[in-house]
Amino acid sequence: QVQLVESGGGLVQPGGSLRLSCAASGLIFDVYVMGWYRQAPGKQRDLVADITSSRNTNYAADVEGRFTISRDNAKNTVYLQMNNLKPEDTAVYYCYAKLPGTKYEKWGQGSQVTVSS
Repeated sequence: QVQLVESGGGLVQPGGSLRLSCAASGLIFDVYVMGWYRQAPGKQRDLVADITSSRNTNYAADVEGRFTISRDNAKNTVYLQMNNLKPEDTAVYYCYAKLPGTKYEKWGQGSQVTVSS
């Protein structure tokens, strides 16, 4: 059974940093596209960043230059380093895994990130 377990969320002041982690199990991690979405209250779930098996990355315009996505295939884990956080980054952050060439995808349970003074 595929599982994605997120950690690292919390409360941080504007300008601060957090690192989210997503540990995957039950899948051949190396071949999956891994990524992060976020959903703020009353808004749709939007892509934050993703990373392919060959480590090509893609970022939403409003996080590029502040957030960095990376993956450690030996640990079956994807990370999201978030720097210079802003109040508008406040949301539930969801990890996801997508098998290329198929419709298969799996979501984590979500991790709350709150940016507030």
